Amino acid sequence: MQVHFRLMFFFVLFTTGIVGQTVEIVQINIAGNNKTKEKIIQREITFNVGDKIPVAELGAIIERSQQNIQNTGLFVKTVVDTTFVGQQLSVIFTVSETWYIYPYVIFDLADRNFNVWWKEQNRSLDRVNFGLRLVHLNLTGHRDKLKLTIQDGYTKKYELDYTFPGINQAQTLGLFTNVFYARAKETAYITEENKLLFYNFEDQFQLRRFRVAVGLSYRPGFYTFQTLKLEYSDNSIGDDIAFDRNPEYFLNEDNRQRHFTLAYSFTFDNRDIKPYPLNGQLFSASLQKDGFGFREDVNALKANFTYQHYFSFTKKISLGLIASTKINILRHKQPYTHVSSLGYNEDVLSGYELYVVDGMDHLYAKSAVRYELLNKEWDWGKFMFIRQFKQMPYKLYFVINNDTGFVNAPFYDHYGTFNNQVLWGGGVGLHLVLYFDKVIEIEYNINKFGEKGLFLNFDFSI
Repeated sequence: MQVHFRLMFFFVLFTTGIVGQTVEIVQINIAGNNKTKEKIIQREITFNVGDKIPVAELGAIIERSQQNIQNTGLFVKTVVDTTFVGQQLSVIFTVSETWYIYPYVIFDLADRNFNVWWKEQNRSLDRVNFGLRLVHLNLTGHRDKLKLTIQDGYTKKYELDYTFPGINQAQTLGLFTNVFYARAKETAYITEENKLLFYNFEDQFQLRRFRVAVGLSYRPGFYTFQTLKLEYSDNSIGDDIAFDRNPEYFLNEDNRQRHFTLAYSFTFDNRDIKPYPLNGQLFSASLQKDGFGFREDVNALKANFTYQHYFSFTKKISLGLIASTKINILRHKQPYTHVSSLGYNEDVLSGYELYVVDGMDHLYAKSAVRYELLNKEWDWGKFMFIRQFKQMPYKLYFVINNDTGFVNAPFYDHYGTFNNQVLWGGGVGLHLVLYFDKVIEIEYNINKFGEKGLFLNFDFSI
Protein backbone atom coordinates (compact mmCIF):
# COMPACT_ATOMS: atom_id res chain seq x y z
CA MET A 1 0.00 0.00 0.00
CA GLN A 2 2.78 2.44 0.93
CA VAL A 3 5.00 1.74 -2.07
CA HIS A 4 2.01 1.91 -4.42
CA PHE A 5 1.07 5.29 -2.92
CA ARG A 6 4.54 6.73 -3.51
CA LEU A 7 4.73 5.52 -7.11
CA MET A 8 1.33 6.99 -7.95
CA PHE A 9 2.19 10.21 -6.15
CA PHE A 10 5.43 10.61 -8.11
CA PHE A 11 3.54 9.94 -11.35
CA VAL A 12 1.07 12.75 -10.57
CA LEU A 13 3.90 15.16 -9.75
CA PHE A 14 5.74 14.25 -12.95
CA THR A 15 2.71 14.69 -15.20
CA THR A 16 1.80 18.04 -13.64
CA GLY A 17 5.33 19.33 -14.20
CA ILE A 18 5.99 20.55 -10.64
CA VAL A 19 8.84 18.21 -9.71
CA GLY A 20 11.60 20.22 -8.02
CA GLN A 21 9.28 23.00 -6.86
CA THR A 22 7.40 23.81 -3.65
CA VAL A 23 3.76 22.96 -3.04
CA GLU A 24 1.44 24.82 -0.66
CA ILE A 25 -1.08 22.84 1.39
CA VAL A 26 -4.42 24.64 0.98
CA GLN A 27 -6.84 22.07 2.36
CA ILE A 28 -6.80 18.99 4.61
CA ASN A 29 -9.99 16.95 4.85
CA ILE A 30 -10.86 13.86 6.86
CA ALA A 31 -13.62 11.41 5.96
CA GLY A 32 -14.99 8.11 7.21
CA ASN A 33 -14.70 8.83 10.94
CA ASN A 34 -18.12 8.09 12.40
CA LYS A 35 -17.05 7.56 16.03
CA THR A 36 -13.61 9.14 16.22
CA LYS A 37 -13.40 12.89 16.79
CA GLU A 38 -11.73 14.69 13.89
CA LYS A 39 -9.18 16.36 16.18
CA ILE A 40 -7.85 12.92 17.18
CA ILE A 41 -6.95 12.23 13.53
CA GLN A 42 -5.66 15.76 12.93
CA ARG A 43 -3.27 15.24 15.84
CA GLU A 44 -1.43 12.59 13.78
CA ILE A 45 -0.99 14.66 10.60
CA THR A 46 2.52 16.08 10.36
CA PHE A 47 1.67 19.12 8.19
CA ASN A 48 -0.83 21.98 8.34
CA VAL A 49 -2.78 24.19 5.97
CA GLY A 50 -0.47 26.94 4.76
CA ASP A 51 2.70 24.84 4.88
CA LYS A 52 4.96 25.04 1.83
CA ILE A 53 6.68 21.73 1.28
CA PRO A 54 9.41 20.82 -1.25
CA VAL A 55 7.96 18.41 -3.77
CA ALA A 56 10.83 15.98 -3.26
CA GLU A 57 9.78 15.53 0.39
CA LEU A 58 6.03 15.56 -0.10
CA GLY A 59 5.43 11.85 -0.70
CA ALA A 60 7.35 10.78 2.40
CA ILE A 61 5.65 13.40 4.58
CA ILE A 62 2.14 12.38 3.53
CA GLU A 63 2.98 8.69 3.93
CA ARG A 64 4.31 9.35 7.44
CA SER A 65 0.99 10.97 8.39
CA GLN A 66 -0.83 7.97 6.95
CA GLN A 67 1.28 5.64 9.12
CA ASN A 68 0.70 7.80 12.21
CA ILE A 69 -3.06 7.52 11.75
CA GLN A 70 -2.83 3.74 11.35
CA ASN A 71 -0.65 3.46 14.45
CA THR A 72 -3.44 4.81 16.62
CA GLY A 73 -5.02 1.36 16.32
CA LEU A 74 -8.40 2.93 15.56
CA PHE A 75 -8.61 2.16 11.85
CA VAL A 76 -8.47 -0.85 9.57
CA LYS A 77 -7.26 1.23 6.64
CA THR A 78 -6.31 4.81 5.79
CA VAL A 79 -6.46 5.95 2.16
CA VAL A 80 -4.89 9.21 0.96
CA ASP A 81 -6.14 11.21 -2.04
CA THR A 82 -4.51 14.37 -3.37
CA THR A 83 -5.69 17.11 -5.72
CA PHE A 84 -3.31 19.58 -7.38
CA VAL A 85 -4.32 23.00 -8.70
CA GLY A 86 -1.14 24.57 -9.96
CA GLN A 87 1.23 24.56 -6.99
CA GLN A 88 -1.56 24.18 -4.46
CA LEU A 89 -2.46 20.84 -2.95
CA SER A 90 -5.58 19.51 -1.23
CA VAL A 91 -5.26 16.28 0.78
CA ILE A 92 -8.04 14.03 2.03
CA PHE A 93 -7.52 11.17 4.49
CA THR A 94 -10.31 8.60 4.28
CA VAL A 95 -10.31 6.21 7.23
CA SER A 96 -12.13 2.92 7.75
CA GLU A 97 -12.84 2.57 11.45
CA THR A 98 -12.13 -0.71 13.14
CA TRP A 99 -14.52 -2.52 15.45
CA TYR A 100 -14.08 -0.78 18.81
CA ILE A 101 -16.07 -2.90 21.27
CA TYR A 102 -14.68 -6.34 22.08
CA PRO A 103 -16.73 -8.33 24.60
CA TYR A 104 -15.10 -11.72 24.41
CA VAL A 105 -14.56 -14.92 26.31
CA ILE A 106 -11.15 -15.34 27.94
CA PHE A 107 -9.34 -18.59 27.19
CA ASP A 108 -5.72 -17.83 28.08
CA LEU A 109 -2.80 -19.97 29.09
CA ALA A 110 -1.45 -19.29 32.56
CA ASP A 111 2.15 -20.03 31.58
CA ARG A 112 4.71 -17.56 30.25
CA ASN A 113 4.17 -18.66 26.66
CA PHE A 114 2.52 -21.35 24.57
CA ASN A 115 5.72 -23.40 24.33
CA VAL A 116 6.06 -23.79 28.12
CA TRP A 117 2.42 -24.89 28.40
CA TRP A 118 2.76 -27.35 25.49
CA LYS A 119 6.11 -28.94 26.35
CA GLU A 120 6.66 -28.42 30.09
CA GLN A 121 3.11 -28.55 31.44
CA ASN A 122 1.83 -31.32 29.13
CA ARG A 123 -0.94 -29.15 27.69
CA SER A 124 -2.86 -29.31 30.96
CA LEU A 125 -6.27 -27.67 30.82
CA ASP A 126 -5.94 -27.03 34.55
CA ARG A 127 -3.52 -24.27 33.58
CA VAL A 128 -6.06 -22.31 31.56
CA ASN A 129 -7.75 -19.06 32.52
CA PHE A 130 -11.29 -18.40 31.41
CA GLY A 131 -13.77 -15.58 31.93
CA LEU A 132 -15.05 -12.41 30.30
CA ARG A 133 -13.23 -9.30 29.15
CA LEU A 134 -14.72 -6.11 27.78
CA VAL A 135 -12.43 -3.79 25.82
CA HIS A 136 -13.55 -0.52 24.28
CA LEU A 137 -10.78 1.07 22.20
CA ASN A 138 -12.53 4.39 21.61
CA LEU A 139 -15.07 4.89 24.37
CA THR A 140 -15.92 8.56 23.80
CA GLY A 141 -14.31 8.99 20.39
CA HIS A 142 -11.17 10.51 21.94
CA ARG A 143 -9.01 7.38 21.60
CA ASP A 144 -9.71 6.59 25.24
CA LYS A 145 -9.45 2.92 26.15
CA LEU A 146 -11.47 1.02 28.76
CA LYS A 147 -10.68 -2.55 29.78
CA LEU A 148 -12.68 -4.63 32.27
CA THR A 149 -11.62 -8.18 33.12
CA ILE A 150 -13.41 -10.84 35.16
CA GLN A 151 -11.38 -14.06 35.08
CA ASP A 152 -11.62 -17.49 36.70
CA GLY A 153 -9.64 -20.70 36.27
CA TYR A 154 -5.97 -21.06 37.13
CA THR A 155 -5.74 -17.45 38.31
CA LYS A 156 -8.78 -15.54 39.47
CA LYS A 157 -8.38 -11.94 38.34
CA TYR A 158 -10.39 -8.74 38.37
CA GLU A 159 -9.06 -5.65 36.65
CA LEU A 160 -10.27 -2.22 35.58
CA ASP A 161 -8.03 -0.14 33.33
CA TYR A 162 -8.80 3.23 31.73
CA THR A 163 -6.66 5.57 29.62
CA PHE A 164 -7.57 9.02 28.33
CA PRO A 165 -4.70 10.32 26.17
CA GLY A 166 -5.73 13.96 25.61
CA ILE A 167 -7.24 15.90 28.51
CA ASN A 168 -6.09 19.36 27.36
CA GLN A 169 -6.81 21.35 24.20
CA ALA A 170 -3.41 20.61 22.67
CA GLN A 171 -3.85 16.86 23.34
CA THR A 172 -0.44 16.66 24.97
CA LEU A 173 -1.49 15.55 28.46
CA GLY A 174 -3.24 12.31 29.34
CA LEU A 175 -4.39 10.35 32.38
CA PHE A 176 -4.47 6.64 33.11
CA THR A 177 -5.58 4.53 36.05
CA ASN A 178 -5.61 0.84 36.96
CA VAL A 179 -7.13 -1.29 39.71
CA PHE A 180 -6.08 -4.96 39.87
CA TYR A 181 -6.77 -7.92 42.16
CA ALA A 182 -5.75 -11.56 41.63
CA ARG A 183 -5.43 -14.74 43.61
CA ALA A 184 -4.26 -18.25 42.77
CA LYS A 185 -3.91 -21.62 44.47
CA GLU A 186 -0.70 -22.33 42.56
CA THR A 187 2.22 -20.03 41.93
CA ALA A 188 5.84 -20.11 40.76
CA TYR A 189 7.76 -19.79 44.00
CA ILE A 190 11.41 -20.28 42.93
CA THR A 191 13.69 -20.82 39.92
CA GLU A 192 15.70 -24.05 39.75
CA GLU A 193 17.98 -24.96 36.84
CA ASN A 194 16.47 -21.98 35.01
CA LYS A 195 12.94 -23.43 35.22
CA LEU A 196 10.09 -22.07 37.30
CA LEU A 197 8.92 -24.43 40.04
CA PHE A 198 5.27 -24.33 41.09
CA TYR A 199 3.63 -25.05 44.42
CA ASN A 200 -0.04 -25.98 44.71
CA PHE A 201 -1.98 -26.17 47.95
CA GLU A 202 -5.49 -26.98 46.80
CA ASP A 203 -7.31 -26.07 50.03
CA GLN A 204 -6.24 -22.42 50.11
CA PHE A 205 -4.95 -19.64 47.92
CA GLN A 206 -1.17 -19.37 47.80
CA LEU A 207 -0.89 -15.97 46.14
CA ARG A 208 -2.87 -12.75 46.45
CA ARG A 209 -2.01 -9.57 44.57
CA PHE A 210 -3.60 -6.13 44.74
CA ARG A 211 -2.50 -2.88 43.15
CA VAL A 212 -3.93 0.51 42.34
CA ALA A 213 -2.18 3.00 40.09
CA VAL A 214 -2.70 6.45 38.64
CA GLY A 215 -0.49 8.23 36.14
CA LEU A 216 0.07 11.18 33.86
CA SER A 217 1.26 10.99 30.25
CA TYR A 218 2.85 13.74 28.16
CA ARG A 219 3.15 13.72 24.38
CA PRO A 220 4.54 17.06 23.15
CA GLY A 221 5.19 15.90 19.58
CA PHE A 222 4.36 13.03 17.27
CA TYR A 223 6.93 10.51 18.44
CA THR A 224 7.96 11.48 21.98
CA PHE A 225 6.10 10.11 25.03
CA GLN A 226 6.65 10.51 28.76
CA THR A 227 4.77 8.96 31.68
CA LEU A 228 4.83 9.39 35.45
CA LYS A 229 3.09 6.71 37.53
CA LEU A 230 2.33 6.29 41.22
CA GLU A 231 1.32 2.79 42.33
CA TYR A 232 0.56 0.98 45.54
CA SER A 233 0.99 -2.82 45.75
CA ASP A 234 -0.09 -5.27 48.43
CA ASN A 235 0.96 -8.88 47.82
CA SER A 236 0.85 -11.98 50.04
CA ILE A 237 1.84 -15.65 49.72
CA GLY A 238 1.26 -18.84 51.69
CA ASP A 239 3.32 -19.53 54.79
CA ASP A 240 4.85 -22.68 53.27
CA ILE A 241 6.48 -20.60 50.56
CA ALA A 242 7.40 -17.58 52.68
CA PHE A 243 9.07 -19.51 55.49
CA ASP A 244 10.06 -22.93 54.13
CA ARG A 245 10.26 -23.32 50.37
CA ASN A 246 11.71 -19.92 49.46
CA PRO A 247 12.47 -17.40 52.23
CA GLU A 248 13.90 -15.16 49.48
CA TYR A 249 10.44 -14.72 47.93
CA PHE A 250 9.73 -11.47 49.82
CA LEU A 251 13.07 -11.35 51.67
CA ASN A 252 11.49 -9.69 54.70
CA GLU A 253 10.76 -12.72 56.90
CA ASP A 254 7.08 -12.16 56.25
CA ASN A 255 4.34 -13.56 54.03
CA ARG A 256 3.22 -10.10 52.94
CA GLN A 257 4.85 -7.38 50.85
CA ARG A 258 3.50 -3.82 50.64
CA HIS A 259 5.12 -0.85 48.96
CA PHE A 260 4.64 2.26 46.87
CA THR A 261 6.18 2.57 43.40
CA LEU A 262 7.10 5.74 41.56
CA ALA A 263 8.05 5.22 37.91
CA TYR A 264 9.07 7.57 35.09
CA SER A 265 9.47 6.57 31.45
CA PHE A 266 10.60 8.33 28.27
CA THR A 267 10.00 6.94 24.78
CA PHE A 268 10.91 8.14 21.32
CA ASP A 269 9.13 6.00 18.72
CA ASN A 270 9.04 6.81 15.01
CA ARG A 271 8.64 3.23 13.75
CA ASP A 272 6.48 2.97 10.65
CA ILE A 273 4.21 0.09 11.72
CA LYS A 274 4.43 -0.45 15.46
CA PRO A 275 3.04 -4.02 15.68
CA TYR A 276 5.57 -5.21 13.08
CA PRO A 277 7.97 -2.41 12.08
CA LEU A 278 10.05 -2.39 8.91
CA ASN A 279 11.58 1.08 9.23
CA GLY A 280 12.29 3.57 11.99
CA GLN A 281 13.65 3.68 15.51
CA LEU A 282 12.54 3.30 19.10
CA PHE A 283 14.40 4.44 22.20
CA SER A 284 12.96 4.01 25.67
CA ALA A 285 14.33 4.69 29.13
CA SER A 286 12.67 4.18 32.50
CA LEU A 287 13.52 4.68 36.14
CA GLN A 288 11.50 2.92 38.85
CA LYS A 289 11.71 3.22 42.63
CA ASP A 290 9.98 0.51 44.65
CA GLY A 291 9.59 1.27 48.34
CA PHE A 292 9.20 4.70 49.89
CA GLY A 293 6.85 6.41 52.30
CA PHE A 294 5.43 4.58 55.30
CA ARG A 295 5.92 1.07 53.84
CA GLU A 296 9.34 -0.19 52.80
CA ASP A 297 8.98 -3.96 52.40
CA VAL A 298 10.98 -3.42 49.21
CA ASN A 299 13.86 -1.04 48.58
CA ALA A 300 14.78 -1.20 44.89
CA LEU A 301 15.78 1.30 42.23
CA LYS A 302 16.16 0.04 38.67
CA ALA A 303 16.74 1.54 35.24
CA ASN A 304 15.78 0.06 31.87
CA PHE A 305 17.02 1.11 28.43
CA THR A 306 15.91 -0.24 25.05
CA TYR A 307 16.94 0.72 21.52
CA GLN A 308 15.40 -0.68 18.33
CA HIS A 309 16.34 0.14 14.74
CA TYR A 310 14.68 -1.17 11.60
CA PHE A 311 15.94 -0.89 8.00
CA SER A 312 14.36 -1.82 4.68
CA PHE A 313 17.05 -2.48 2.09
CA THR A 314 14.61 -3.33 -0.70
CA LYS A 315 10.86 -3.72 -1.04
CA LYS A 316 11.10 -7.23 0.41
CA ILE A 317 14.26 -7.37 2.56
CA SER A 318 14.46 -5.71 5.98
CA LEU A 319 16.56 -5.91 9.14
CA GLY A 320 15.50 -5.43 12.76
CA LEU A 321 17.99 -4.73 15.57
CA ILE A 322 17.11 -4.64 19.28
CA ALA A 323 19.34 -3.92 22.29
CA SER A 324 18.06 -3.79 25.87
CA THR A 325 19.44 -3.62 29.39
CA LYS A 326 18.20 -3.61 32.98
CA ILE A 327 20.33 -2.26 35.81
CA ASN A 328 19.59 -2.44 39.54
CA ILE A 329 21.11 0.76 40.93
CA LEU A 330 20.82 -0.33 44.57
CA ARG A 331 23.26 -3.22 44.77
CA HIS A 332 21.97 -5.10 47.81
CA LYS A 333 20.09 -8.38 47.51
CA GLN A 334 16.53 -8.05 46.21
CA PRO A 335 13.49 -10.30 46.85
CA TYR A 336 12.65 -13.03 44.36
CA THR A 337 9.73 -10.90 43.11
CA HIS A 338 12.21 -8.30 41.82
CA VAL A 339 14.87 -10.31 39.98
CA SER A 340 12.99 -11.45 36.85
CA SER A 341 15.25 -10.91 33.83
CA LEU A 342 15.25 -12.99 30.64
CA GLY A 343 12.39 -15.27 29.67
CA TYR A 344 9.51 -12.99 30.60
CA ASN A 345 7.22 -10.99 28.31
CA GLU A 346 9.28 -9.55 25.43
CA ASP A 347 12.66 -10.31 27.01
CA VAL A 348 13.12 -13.76 25.47
CA LEU A 349 16.14 -15.02 23.51
CA SER A 350 15.65 -17.38 20.57
CA GLY A 351 16.23 -20.95 21.69
CA TYR A 352 15.50 -20.19 25.36
CA GLU A 353 11.72 -20.09 25.18
CA LEU A 354 11.45 -22.80 27.85
CA TYR A 355 13.82 -21.12 30.31
CA VAL A 356 14.08 -18.11 32.59
CA VAL A 357 17.31 -16.46 33.71
CA ASP A 358 16.94 -14.35 36.87
CA GLY A 359 19.37 -11.80 38.24
CA MET A 360 20.13 -8.21 39.21
CA ASP A 361 21.01 -6.98 35.71
CA HIS A 362 20.77 -8.10 32.12
CA LEU A 363 21.90 -7.09 28.67
CA TYR A 364 20.89 -8.55 25.32
CA ALA A 365 21.06 -7.86 21.59
CA LYS A 366 18.74 -9.39 18.99
CA SER A 367 18.72 -9.22 15.20
CA ALA A 368 16.25 -10.49 12.62
CA VAL A 369 16.64 -10.52 8.84
CA ARG A 370 13.20 -10.69 7.20
CA TYR A 371 12.20 -11.49 3.64
CA GLU A 372 8.63 -10.80 2.53
CA LEU A 373 7.12 -13.87 0.88
CA LEU A 374 3.51 -12.68 0.55
CA ASN A 375 1.67 -9.38 0.73
CA LYS A 376 -1.99 -9.84 -0.15
CA GLU A 377 -5.55 -9.27 1.01
CA TRP A 378 -8.20 -11.88 1.77
CA ASP A 379 -11.91 -11.20 1.28
CA TRP A 380 -13.99 -13.08 3.86
CA GLY A 381 -17.21 -12.15 2.06
CA LYS A 382 -20.38 -13.44 3.69
CA PHE A 383 -18.40 -15.46 6.22
CA MET A 384 -17.52 -12.27 8.12
CA PHE A 385 -20.51 -10.41 9.55
CA ILE A 386 -18.40 -7.51 10.91
CA ARG A 387 -17.93 -5.08 8.02
CA GLN A 388 -14.61 -3.73 9.29
CA PHE A 389 -12.99 -7.16 9.09
CA LYS A 390 -14.30 -8.39 5.73
CA GLN A 391 -11.05 -7.40 4.00
CA MET A 392 -8.04 -8.97 5.75
CA PRO A 393 -4.59 -7.79 4.64
CA TYR A 394 -1.93 -10.38 5.38
CA LYS A 395 1.83 -10.58 5.02
CA LEU A 396 4.15 -13.56 5.38
CA TYR A 397 7.87 -13.20 6.17
CA PHE A 398 10.78 -15.64 6.26
CA VAL A 399 12.97 -14.68 9.23
CA ILE A 400 16.52 -15.45 10.39
CA ASN A 401 17.15 -14.73 14.10
CA ASN A 402 20.43 -14.20 15.94
CA ASP A 403 20.35 -13.32 19.68
CA THR A 404 22.96 -12.82 22.41
CA GLY A 405 22.42 -12.03 26.09
CA PHE A 406 23.94 -11.97 29.57
CA VAL A 407 22.40 -11.95 33.06
CA ASN A 408 24.43 -10.73 36.03
CA ALA A 409 23.32 -12.64 39.14
CA PRO A 410 25.71 -11.93 42.04
CA PHE A 411 23.25 -13.25 44.66
CA TYR A 412 21.28 -15.73 42.57
CA ASP A 413 23.67 -18.18 40.90
CA HIS A 414 21.78 -21.00 42.66
CA TYR A 415 18.79 -20.30 40.38
CA GLY A 416 20.48 -21.93 37.40
CA THR A 417 23.59 -22.46 35.32
CA PHE A 418 22.61 -19.98 32.59
CA ASN A 419 23.32 -17.05 34.90
CA ASN A 420 26.62 -15.18 34.70
CA GLN A 421 27.59 -16.43 31.26
CA VAL A 422 27.13 -15.22 27.69
CA LEU A 423 24.13 -16.86 26.01
CA TRP A 424 23.54 -17.28 22.29
CA GLY A 425 20.54 -18.48 20.33
CA GLY A 426 19.17 -18.26 16.83
CA GLY A 427 17.12 -19.91 14.13
CA VAL A 428 14.72 -19.46 11.26
CA GLY A 429 10.99 -19.01 11.09
CA LEU A 430 7.84 -17.72 9.45
CA HIS A 431 5.99 -14.64 10.69
CA LEU A 432 2.39 -14.05 9.61
CA VAL A 433 0.94 -10.55 10.09
CA LEU A 434 -2.87 -10.37 9.88
CA TYR A 435 -4.79 -7.14 9.41
CA PHE A 436 -2.50 -4.49 10.84
CA ASP A 437 -1.58 -5.74 14.30
CA LYS A 438 -2.03 -9.51 14.75
CA VAL A 439 1.20 -11.52 14.57
CA ILE A 440 1.79 -15.30 14.53
CA GLU A 441 5.37 -16.60 14.70
CA ILE A 442 6.53 -20.16 14.00
CA GLU A 443 10.28 -20.59 14.56
CA TYR A 444 12.83 -23.41 14.67
CA ASN A 445 15.53 -22.27 17.10
CA ILE A 446 18.72 -23.59 18.69
CA ASN A 447 20.56 -22.35 21.76
CA LYS A 448 24.18 -22.32 22.93
CA PHE A 449 23.85 -25.76 24.49
CA GLY A 450 22.67 -27.45 21.30
CA GLU A 451 19.02 -27.70 22.33
CA LYS A 452 16.67 -27.37 19.36
CA GLY A 453 12.96 -27.03 19.00
CA LEU A 454 9.96 -25.71 17.12
CA PHE A 455 8.32 -22.78 18.92
CA LEU A 456 5.04 -20.94 18.42
CA ASN A 457 4.34 -17.39 19.56
CA PHE A 458 1.43 -15.12 18.81
CA ASP A 459 0.29 -11.62 19.69
CA PHE A 460 -3.44 -10.93 19.35
CA SER A 461 -3.45 -8.23 22.02
CA ILE A 462 -6.02 -5.45 21.88
